[in-house]
Amino acid sequence: MVEETIGQISSEGDVAIVTFRKGSISNVEDISITAEHIAGFIEANRPRLVIFDFKDVKFFSSRVLGLLLETRASLSTYSGEVFISGINPQLHRVFKITNLDQVFDFFPDTESAIKAQRSI
Repeated sequence: MVEETIGQISSEGDVAIVTFRKGSISNVEDISITAEHIAGFIEANRPRLVIFDFKDVKFFSSRVLGLLLETRASLSTYSGEVFISGINPQLHRVFKITNLDQVFDFFPDTESAIKAQRSI
């Protein structure tokens, strides 16, 4: 398991779970460091799925959207996927406004995201 400033990465087989540990994710440096950790993890482990768990997040800056899109681009080179779990309705609106709700799959929790991935 790799620890970052705003989250942690764990893995279960070919599934990586990024669990954000802060209620507010807006510090540019923290987001950049976390992005580097995630990129390194993906390069070293090539997970089939990365789940971003937002269950404790109340606010995030637009840079987090960039982090999600960068991760998706990295995984797409070998048909990997990004799922989002535990996001509250107010934050989900950001995805709808930006049409990113059409890009990512959303699940109420990580368990249902893992289950959905296994049934594909």
